[in-house]
Amino acid sequence: MTGTVYKSTGSWYTVKALSGAFFECRIKGKFRMKGIKSTNPIAVGDVVDFDLETSNNKKTGVIKTIHPRKNYIVRKSVNLSKQTHIIASNIDQVFLLITIDNPPTFTSFIDRFLVTAEAYQIEAILVFNKTDAYDSATEAIVKNLIQVYSKIGYDCIKISAKEGENLDVVKSKMKGKTSMFSGHSGVGKSTLVNTIEPRLNIKTKAISELHQQGQHTTTFAEMFDLSFDAHIIDTPGIKGFGVVDMEPAELDHYFPELFRIKSDCKFHNCLHLHEPKCAVKQAVESGEIAASRYKSYLQILEGEDANYRTDSYDTP
Repeated sequence: MTGTVYKSTGSWYTVKALSGAFFECRIKGKFRMKGIKSTNPIAVGDVVDFDLETSNNKKTGVIKTIHPRKNYIVRKSVNLSKQTHIIASNIDQVFLLITIDNPPTFTSFIDRFLVTAEAYQIEAILVFNKTDAYDSATEAIVKNLIQVYSKIGYDCIKISAKEGENLDVVKSKMKGKTSMFSGHSGVGKSTLVNTIEPRLNIKTKAISELHQQGQHTTTFAEMFDLSFDAHIIDTPGIKGFGVVDMEPAELDHYFPELFRIKSDCKFHNCLHLHEPKCAVKQAVESGEIAASRYKSYLQILEGEDANYRTDSYDTP
């Protein structure tokens, strides 16, 4: 049988067959070791082939093969830095939820996420949530960020999942597609999903007052079928986003504004560090390229993984 993985708990996978029926499946131990360098060889969104087995009068399945992936979002495993974790696969687009405070989402995190989306050719949409809680200072930061990312070419939407502001815009972009919602814990992913599709009733939890961080309420990634011809993958809150396996010479390919002008650099293999007549550095100095974006580029280039979980707000 063939189906799509809707949920992974690490050892069992909920698979929706082509018939529409759901089956709980597992994988054989040897399969886990076949050259897969990820902490999770099978991810939500994977199309798999599986055989049914009968055990204790309950139908379960054994996954035999994974179909080739169209794409996937991957990051470094937080606890096992030398391994990777596939968050989800076969995605049409990803919505990155951003909050300025309560909890803060810094530009370094945004940029690392966008770089990974670019590398795996997944359209990314930036969603600035909790507009109902904005004050004048927050509003100014959001305006600045939207100017930066809109100029690059990213779609930016201001919403209030709590009040329902602009959710019709989000829903219209989701129709007919498989979308992934991602972001830090506490940015409102589950609240947004519940507002879009109340029948799902995904658990939510308040922000930690002590650390101003969200509590992990979504433990595993899970796909849901929505009532308006859309699929959504809700993911666990991400504290940090370590970029995986990118060569220094290709990194600027995943910063669209750098890639557009790199041909104007004196040297074709310019890394935009100390080389003379570098078009990128000139664009940063003139304000054509945001300083925050260049800083993120340097951090990734120099492998500053210690900075990928926390940062501070810079003026973009």
